[in-house]
Amino acid sequence: MKVLKFGGTSVGTIGNIQKVKKIIHDGEPKIVVLSAMSGSTNKLVELSQFIKSNQVAESEAIIHQLEQKYLAAITGLIKDEDSIEQLKKYIYALSERLQSSIDNQISNYNEIVAQGELFSTYLVNQFLQEQGIASALIPALDFMRVDKEGEPDYFYIQQNINRILKDNPNQEIYVTQGFICLNNEGNISNLKRGGSDYTASIIGAAIKAEEVQIWTDIDGFHNNDPRVVENTYSIAALSFDEAAELAYFGAKILHPQTVVPVRNLEIPVRLKNTNAPEAKGTLISNKITGEGIKAIAAKDGITAIKIKSERMLLAHGFLKKVFEIFEKYKTAIDMITTSEIAVSLTIDDNNYLPEITSELLKFAQVELEENKSIVCMVGNNIIHHKTTPQLFNILQDVNIRMIAYGGSNNNISLLVNTEDKTKTLKLLNAYIFKPQPAFD
Repeated sequence: MKVLKFGGTSVGTIGNIQKVKKIIHDGEPKIVVLSAMSGSTNKLVELSQFIKSNQVAESEAIIHQLEQKYLAAITGLIKDEDSIEQLKKYIYALSERLQSSIDNQISNYNEIVAQGELFSTYLVNQFLQEQGIASALIPALDFMRVDKEGEPDYFYIQQNINRILKDNPNQEIYVTQGFICLNNEGNISNLKRGGSDYTASIIGAAIKAEEVQIWTDIDGFHNNDPRVVENTYSIAALSFDEAAELAYFGAKILHPQTVVPVRNLEIPVRLKNTNAPEAKGTLISNKITGEGIKAIAAKDGITAIKIKSERMLLAHGFLKKVFEIFEKYKTAIDMITTSEIAVSLTIDDNNYLPEITSELLKFAQVELEENKSIVCMVGNNIIHHKTTPQLFNILQDVNIRMIAYGGSNNNISLLVNTEDKTKTLKLLNAYIFKPQPAFD
């Protein structure tokens, strides 16, 4: 059995939902993981914020907008009158629940944002059944759970999803929600933005799927950001390590955690384009192909922190104290460089930056630099490849704040000012990919 995930744009219009039906209706059993319709989650996040700040008029306006969006979707997609009435009742009941949250000034963020996935799956399952397809809706909240650390509870998930599949035999399509889950206390939670990809690979691992497919509106990983650089091309194959690096450092097509559940089980992940299903896309597997730089990605919202020891030389235990502070506040470090008396590092989460800075100042001088971006180059064995030195031509054209080279054979990262990101991506593209590399 395969697991297919479709993102918000893939279920964002009536035409795209009909495309999804054509892709999944091939007679083979599969689990289909759906995101919320494009735009829904952003509106629900806004709604939660407005309710929290008691902005009644703004909250009610969003409920009306969502109601109209969902009503338009069902009347354009569903033909059966009974099904339409059933879906309308669902939408009106949802509006009433959201209105109740406004009236009672209760803003349960996780519960509110979950409504996007709950509606999209309910709608698509009804549509598939109307089309005569054997389809069953299996709620993610019946099997998807995270532990107290926010990590997937794999034993719980495996036991429950396999039980549910056994209890619902003879179905071609099993529709479920991406992103949403329960926490260890049984309350609605989620896998963070973009988490539907992660849901799909967790399910793939739980059922030992033949393959996990991620369907979006772009035909796989590109060698550079197509929103910024012209004439990029799709990469046919990547290793799990290469894909994980690209996803973590800014390639929006894939959630950074997606490959983790399936890597050790050697379950391949295939990236496909809903609007061009005939395109090969990108296959991510344990197979390593080619050498040298294959792709470039960029990650914004980076803060650089320079931590200078009060002593002339880095004393024993200095780095340990630094890392313990970041561990205490559960803040991940992306890049790090050191000298005799200082360490520079970067983070992409500023939620606890004041607390971190305060603790660091007890034993070191601290300098903060915001509005930075990490530009990451990824490929197999790139630090030893003969073409890699070409990228350092960029040093004469762009102000590079930090370089991470040698920490991984598959990754070289540069820290630049965010205002220089586009220039950096274009220059690297010119240095590295002209002429185009021999590998796909």
